[in-house]
Parts: sequence; structure tokens; C-alpha cells
Amino acid sequence: MSIIDLSTCDLDDLATKHGFAVLGIASAASDPDLAGRLDAFLAAGRHGDMQWMKDTRDRRVSPVAMWPDAKSALVLGMNYAPDHDPMENLHAQSHGNISVYARGRDYHDVIKGKLKQMASQLAKIAGVEVKVFVDTAPLMEKPLAAQSGLGWQGKHTNLVSRDYGSWLFLGVILTNAVLPPSHKSEDSKGDDHCGSCTRCLDICPTNAFPAPYQLDARRCISYLTIEYDGIIPVEYRKPMGNRIFGCDDCLAVCPWNRFAKEASEQKLMARAELTMPALAGLLKLDDTAFRIQFSASPVKRTGYKRFIRNVLIASGNSGDANLIPVIQSYVINQEPVIRASAIWALSQLMPHADFTAYAEHQMKSEDNQDVLAEWDTGISICMKPAVNI
Repeated sequence: MSIIDLSTCDLDDLATKHGFAVLGIASAASDPDLAGRLDAFLAAGRHGDMQWMKDTRDRRVSPVAMWPDAKSALVLGMNYAPDHDPMENLHAQSHGNISVYARGRDYHDVIKGKLKQMASQLAKIAGVEVKVFVDTAPLMEKPLAAQSGLGWQGKHTNLVSRDYGSWLFLGVILTNAVLPPSHKSEDSKGDDHCGSCTRCLDICPTNAFPAPYQLDARRCISYLTIEYDGIIPVEYRKPMGNRIFGCDDCLAVCPWNRFAKEASEQKLMARAELTMPALAGLLKLDDTAFRIQFSASPVKRTGYKRFIRNVLIASGNSGDANLIPVIQSYVINQEPVIRASAIWALSQLMPHADFTAYAEHQMKSEDNQDVLAEWDTGISICMKPAVNI
């Protein structure tokens, strides 16, 4: 197949018109090292409960496995750099911290819409076939982005850009056209520029990086708050702090962020009720109210059960005794995961004697072994903390 006569400049203009900050082009052929890295990750069990990663392994190792006719990949990045340091939100302990990317409309929907529009124009202009992908599809967009010259995968495993730091949403257009790869100078190609920096590794609250460039999702707060369906392991509850959806720490401390300009479109997409919602208000949400408040938001991905679980853990870390009465209402919730999380929160906020007496009463009507274990653990280890009354 001959190379399509479209200049990189034309494609850059097309990308800009559709709201993308950067465009890179890579071959759709397999990265020979990708399968080995993915297999090692899966073999170590570092995908946790994300069975879909294992189930889609064969399609993940190559864009061609997703679409046999694919010849080129257009990798597009949308800037979502915040207008403040996200680490500051961690100090507001009576408020829930939602990851920067999830404070507005669901980026999957936003980017997919823009990708479809751009792909449609590309198909019309060049008469080629196209398919679009965001990260809900089993396409490894970060390695493709690195191959295209948009940046490199940093020690936190996310893409790092010299111009946008760690703040890029990624989307991919596969085409059956043979397009020339991005022109890369020695300064712009996707070589690693992390150097000796380990800020992203050092800041991780749960030590989720066994080594540079390796992530154990089972320890990652983003995984625990979004993907994991069970009772949060005890050792990760205090490190979660007020993080109720995702974690920005390893992204926020990247020194390359200093080159990123505030994303104007992301600011327009932001919703005030998602920026720093009060835990007291979140605890009053029932399933219907949750769906309404987080409609069109990535937060809806968690579902009500996981979300309230996360809010209860954050409440236990808040030091706010005023939350005790509403937390107690969750002790009789039908979901064991929610009951267990409420028990832990109470063990952190109630004086030891009060918690013990309350536990002895509530345990009489509890038949779930995991929940009973939470009561026992709370009785044995809870200490009277300093609280804000």
C-alpha cells in the first residue's frame, strides 16, 4: 500500500481544530517488547481483580490484533493540566478528594466524540478506513504514544511529555493508511528523560511501585478506589487519606509539569460539586442521588457500593466526630463491604470504650464473618484519636 499524501502539518491542523494539543504517528505493527512486559505483569498478578486485562491479553499486545488491516496509529493527546497543585486538596480532610481527571465530564465520552469527528474528516479527505479507541478498549495507548514521539513512559508508568508533563489524556485513531511516522528530532523522540528523579516513586502513599517503571495495581489507590470491589485491606486505609476516587500523587509531583499550561477546556468541563465535596454531604447520598450527582462523570464507574465504601474510609481518616451519627447508619447497610468500612471509620473516630460497647451490641445481629472480623479488629486496636468537635 502506498503512503497517503497527507502532510503532518495537515494532520496537526486537523487535530488542533478538534481540541487536541498534540498528535503523533506510529506504525500499527507490534512493539516486540510489549508482549513480554504485559505477560510479566499478568504472571505476577499485578493486575489484581482486573480479569479483563488477562482475558484481552492477545488483543492488547498489538493494534493489529485489534484490527488486522491497521497500518498506522494516530495518537492524540488532550491537555488536562489543573490550575492548582492537586496535593493541596489532601489537607482538606473533611472533604473528599477526586482525581483531577474526574472533576468534569467523563473524558472517555469527550475524547471519543472528538476522535470520531476527526476520524470522519480524515476518512472523507483521504478515502481511508479508520477506527477510534479510548482507554476503555484493550489497546495499549501509552506505548503507542511513546512510539509516536509524544513522550515517554515515566517511572510511574504513565506518559510524560516535555510540554505537558503528566497531564495528557490519550486517544488513538487506527487507519489502514500507511502514514509517515512522526518526524522526531533527537530532543523530541520518546526517549526517557526521567533521569535520576524518583519523586513519583517516593510520593506513593502505598508503595505501589516495586521498582521504577513497574506498577503493582493491587497496591495502587486508583485501583483500590475504582476497580477493586472488596473490603479495602487494612494497611491501605490510613494511606488513602481523603482520596475517594483515584490518586494524583505520582502525576502531580512530576517536575515536567512545570512546562504544562493550565488546560482551558478542562476548566470549562469542571463541575464545582466534584472539586472538593464535603464528606458530610456525600454520606447522605443514596443510590439514586449518587447517580444524579455523578451523571456524566467518571465517578459513576465505581457504582454506589464502592463509592460509599471510599467515602467511609475517608471519613475515618477525617478526625471529624460530627460524622459519627451518619456513619452509624451504614452499620446496618445490606452490603457487607459498606458495613465493614463503616465499622472501621467508627473505630477511628469513637472513644475506645464507646466503640467497644457499641460493637458488642451490634455484633449480636451480624452473621457475616468478614464484618464480624472488623468488629473484633476495631475492639482490639482502636485508640481514642484526637477529633474535631
